[in-house]
Amino acid sequence: MEKILVAGATGATGNKIVTLLKNTDNYEPIAMVRNEEQANKFKSQGVSTVMGDLEKDVSHTTKGIDKVIFAAGSGGKKVVAVDQEGAKKLIDASKKDRIKKFVMLSSMGADHPNEATDLKEYLQAKQNADQYLDISGVTFSIVRPGSLNNQEGTGKIELKEKLHKSGEISRQDVARTLVKSLDDSVSKNQAFEILQGETKIEEALSIY
Repeated sequence: MEKILVAGATGATGNKIVTLLKNTDNYEPIAMVRNEEQANKFKSQGVSTVMGDLEKDVSHTTKGIDKVIFAAGSGGKKVVAVDQEGAKKLIDASKKDRIKKFVMLSSMGADHPNEATDLKEYLQAKQNADQYLDISGVTFSIVRPGSLNNQEGTGKIELKEKLHKSGEISRQDVARTLVKSLDDSVSKNQAFEILQGETKIEEALSIY
């Protein structure tokens, strides 16, 4: 089984990622946590953890890890420290430990943050992190969803490099897409946008 480090494991989307990984035959989730309380919560569910704070040194967190999902976010409070620099630090650690694949949860609009009417600082931070990953030499997939909601997932999405429209998608379907993107066959070194749609996630990713 491949060990998957989940950065942002305590968040709304990250929690769903951990649960999905735990229920696969191929992957073992390793939840990155900042304190003992968070660690104990995951351990009670049978999930391994590693202590790591994206505002500090995280170079130790990728030791023995096969692949990484970056689903961390500051909720708009520390976009440079966490969403940008935290991601860069984890990319550096992944490169050092020769991680097989880095799956980045980005955002629709991160390719052109200057065109945004709001969340400009956040989208700029995401663009900077995405570009850093692109030139890092680490194999990656960058997933850019539209607005996230907490509705029940359908298991179906619309996926293109550029969708040229806005919209929503459930956190559950974003989590499923991120986990599926761990596959070695899925869009190596590509960025793509996703919204709720009519194509099964596995099929959408295989076509892309």
